Amino acid sequence: MLWPFNHFLQPRTPSRGTIEAIYGMIVAQAREPLFYQDLGVPDTVDGRFDMMVLHLWMVLRQLRQFGDGSRLAQALFDHFCSDMDHNLRELGTGDLAVPRRMRQFGEAFYGRSSAYDLALAAGEGPLAQALCRNIFNGQDSDKAWRLAAYVGQVLAALAATDEATLSGACWEFPSPAVAVRG
Repeated sequence: MLWPFNHFLQPRTPSRGTIEAIYGMIVAQAREPLFYQDLGVPDTVDGRFDMMVLHLWMVLRQLRQFGDGSRLAQALFDHFCSDMDHNLRELGTGDLAVPRRMRQFGEAFYGRSSAYDLALAAGEGPLAQALCRNIFNGQDSDKAWRLAAYVGQVLAALAATDEATLSGACWEFPSPAVAVRG
């Protein structure tokens, strides 16, 4: 007679509203005009995707530091994938091509995340090189250094945020204006 109460034993899944709020914050920050106008991130579909991936990586990285954060991190990543799928279909990508494009998105996300994790462990210089390679197509290392400084600010701000605040979408990304001034 335990079956009606099984939901008490299962871990609590993050609410859809929380996931959408955090994802909305990531999207809004990734679209910040300063990245494209002043930092030279290419204002293209690829450039915007790269900024989405960068901000998503930073948030997921911090969420995984918390006990229940990995569940929220997975739900947030799933929402990102669902959004990418929806955007592809909205842009007119055919049903047969969507799985291939989604696989490419997944490979791009995991490749960049792995590169950023390894680079971050090695220091700011390797992180700037990884950003230069992935976002600036290997050109303009000065802007990559400024973007790396911004990433450092965001990671420090996220690290200083407690689990309830982060999980409740009650925080803000630092302004990229400091990185722009370099």
